[in-house]
Amino acid sequence: MRPDDLQQLTLPGSVSVRGDLVLVNVATPDVAANTYRGGLHRVPLDGSGARRWTWAERDLAPRISPDGRWVAFLRVARRGTPPQLHVMPADGGDARALTDLPLGAGAPVWAPDSRRLAFTARVPEAGRYGTALADGDEAPTPDAEAPRHITRLDYRIDDVGFTADRHTRLFTVDALDPDASPVELTDGAFPVADPTWSADGDSVVFVADRDLGRAETMYSDLYSVPAAGGEPTLLVASRGQAACPVALPGGGVLFYGTEFPGGHSVARNLGLWRFDGEVGGEAVRLTDTETVDCEKAAGPAVVTGDGVLVAVRNRGAVELRRVPLDAAGAVLDDLEPLAGERAEVKSFAADGDVVVAVVSTPDNTGEVVRVGGEVLTALGSTVPLRPAVELTGTAPDGYPVHGWLVLPEGEGPHPVVLTVHGGPFMYHGWGFYDEAQVYAAAGYAVVLPNPRGSAGYGQAHGQAVVGAFGTVDVDDVLAVLDVALERPELDADRVGVMGGSYGGFMTSWLAAHHGERFRAAWSERAVNAWDSFAGSSDIGWFFTDAYCGPGLEKQRAMSPLTYAEKISTPFMVVHSEHDWRCPLEQAQRLYVALRRNGVEAEMLLFPGEGHELTRSGKPRHREQRFGHVLAWWGRHLR
Repeated sequence: MRPDDLQQLTLPGSVSVRGDLVLVNVATPDVAANTYRGGLHRVPLDGSGARRWTWAERDLAPRISPDGRWVAFLRVARRGTPPQLHVMPADGGDARALTDLPLGAGAPVWAPDSRRLAFTARVPEAGRYGTALADGDEAPTPDAEAPRHITRLDYRIDDVGFTADRHTRLFTVDALDPDASPVELTDGAFPVADPTWSADGDSVVFVADRDLGRAETMYSDLYSVPAAGGEPTLLVASRGQAACPVALPGGGVLFYGTEFPGGHSVARNLGLWRFDGEVGGEAVRLTDTETVDCEKAAGPAVVTGDGVLVAVRNRGAVELRRVPLDAAGAVLDDLEPLAGERAEVKSFAADGDVVVAVVSTPDNTGEVVRVGGEVLTALGSTVPLRPAVELTGTAPDGYPVHGWLVLPEGEGPHPVVLTVHGGPFMYHGWGFYDEAQVYAAAGYAVVLPNPRGSAGYGQAHGQAVVGAFGTVDVDDVLAVLDVALERPELDADRVGVMGGSYGGFMTSWLAAHHGERFRAAWSERAVNAWDSFAGSSDIGWFFTDAYCGPGLEKQRAMSPLTYAEKISTPFMVVHSEHDWRCPLEQAQRLYVALRRNGVEAEMLLFPGEGHELTRSGKPRHREQRFGHVLAWWGRHLR
């Protein structure tokens, strides 16, 4: 895969099924237009192949009504406009817009009556984000808006921006009434997320911060509000963070949740919980805390007659597993595997005994499969992609290590690029990874380690780096690299290291402490100084203390910037100007220190991008970045 092949990728996303109707949204980066395009595809269950079903600029998040007659989805009608909620007949026809909101709408959720929809949307304060202060006035330009009066720590989010003046609100709308307008159920005093309908359709359940966000907190709970309007009431007090509630047919709810009573919130496995709706009752964790970590990015749990379907992180795979409704602390090995072995389940849906999922592998961007049956699509890119080789080994303290190797064509010996993931409670895995494919196609062997601190290996594995950055995680990364370098087709004398976010931290750390092993380094959107990160990052106010501790001495001891004078390796510092997760000052401080120390250091800055540049940034910047990466390794590893 070459950098210009980015626009050849087809990326299936959310899937929905009802009867014999299966819909999936598919996106493609358009480098020339600098945007993402794509529509809904209909997928016949007989395996005859998917066909394009809608043809707007971009359609996504399809949701088929319970009676199978209607499809609600989000549509970007024109480039540069926010997505709006639309509905159309399931047997085809014209789509009708249900919203015209200044900042767009969130994904729709059908009520049991197949008529009403719930959704969330950010509503801007008057005079901000392109809205006027009063009817008839012109909207002020961003530089002419009134100052923001900030009184909280949680006032902004990376890739979103400031939030207190545009909290997400909960709405409902009658999708079948052409004259209906959306109805607000919350007033914007607090942000809401993940709406779902109660089984009887009389109320909407949603997630909000504890005490409806009266003060900054890492805790979130489930609330309920009457669909006809009224005050929200607490439904379930979680033991940590709650997400993605789903109504049970007989009453009560399932939801994903973590627990951290009296402790920090980071690196906690996400479990499946059940609340039966009894007043004063407790929620029960259906899955084991240590071995089961649900992947909410794949979507909420789905209730079937045979149990509950959830996606679970497991040693680099995201697997579809079945959880019994009467389970209590079920361990991973006791949950029936359905799909995703040595693969990544990106989304899933079910109707009766028909279960479908979007499944990605290292050499395929994703296909719709019928679980227990055949692959239903051939959406995967025509761009040649390389498979991944699994690596296992042992760290110096005897701990098992795990990772992957993506090899280029040819016998070698190939130069090597060690690539460390972010998080750190994330993972490299069995799904498609465009960066590994681009580097392998250019002739580099790509090593992808999952050191201690990563997700998918048990909660204790993730917690192992709390208060210990730069210790066992470094040992594991180097151990996986050493396993790879035992192969004769890899050149141990031509090795580079790169990574973003936590991976950028690790790149800087390795360059300072093990620089002799690497010809050059590429550190991107990195954490380099925890002391300033605590105040400048959108999550710094809790994340720094959770992982490093509250003392400046500990924070500086775990900061790569502290050891900048030890770095002599050619070093590229890469950052996005609008990154609020790891703010730009993290790059600037390291770059200046390296240059003042005489290091061959360069800095590459991307305007208008946030922390997610490499995954969802503007297609043109993503392609340009790949060009710079390959030029850097061409200079230092060839």
